[in-house]
Amino acid sequence: MNYDDDDECDCVGFPILGEPAPDFEAVTTHGKMKLSDLKGKWVVLFSHPADFTPVCTTEFIAFTKAHDEFKALNTQLIGLSIDSVHSHLAWVMNVKEKMGVEIPFPIIADLDMNVASMYGMIHPGQSSTAAVRAVFFIDDKGILRAMIYYPLSNGRYIPEVIRLIKALQTTDKAGVATPANWQPGDNVVVPAPLTTEAAKVRLSEGYECKDWYLCFKKL
Repeated sequence: MNYDDDDECDCVGFPILGEPAPDFEAVTTHGKMKLSDLKGKWVVLFSHPADFTPVCTTEFIAFTKAHDEFKALNTQLIGLSIDSVHSHLAWVMNVKEKMGVEIPFPIIADLDMNVASMYGMIHPGQSSTAAVRAVFFIDDKGILRAMIYYPLSNGRYIPEVIRLIKALQTTDKAGVATPANWQPGDNVVVPAPLTTEAAKVRLSEGYECKDWYLCFKKL
C-alpha cells in the first residue's frame, strides 16, 4: 500500500499467512536480535502504541504473568513499539519499581518503523506514528500462521493468544482442525473428505459425525 507524499507513513503492506515471516534484525532491550535465529521456537511478536501508556502497561504485565505458560509452549514473546531502546529500558524499570513486575522478554526499538512497516503495524486511520496492537504467530519453522489486530484503545485478551498457540500446535501435531470456541481437551474436527468415495465411507469410520463433512474426534 502506498500513501501520498503528505502522509507521514509509507507502509509497505501486510505479511501473508502461510509464508515465511519477514525476517529482521533489530535492537531490543535484550540486545540485537534476528528473527531467523529463533527458528526451532514459536514466536509471538506483538506491537504496542507507546511506552509509558496505561493500556500498554496493563498488557505487558499480563504477558509477563503468562510468560511461563508461553515458555512451556516453546514460544518466545517479543514486544515492539516505535520508541527508542532507552525509552523501553526506562519503562521496564518503571514497571518493576511501581508495579513490582519484571518484564522477562525483549522489546524491539523500532524508531525507523522498519519492522512496523514490514508487518503492517502502522494504520494511518489510527495513527501515523504509533503501531496498533498487532499480534503475529510464527511457527518453529519461521512460517507466519496467524495474526490479530486490535485498535489503540483496547487491550488484548492474553488467554486467547495462548489458546491460539495451543490450537495451532495441535493442528500440526495431529493433522486436525479446531472448531469454534475450542479449548485444549475438547473434541477436534476431522478434515473433510476430498472425494466422493471418501465421503461415502466417512460415516462408518467411528467418528462423532453430524454429517459426512462435519465429524469430530477426541485426541
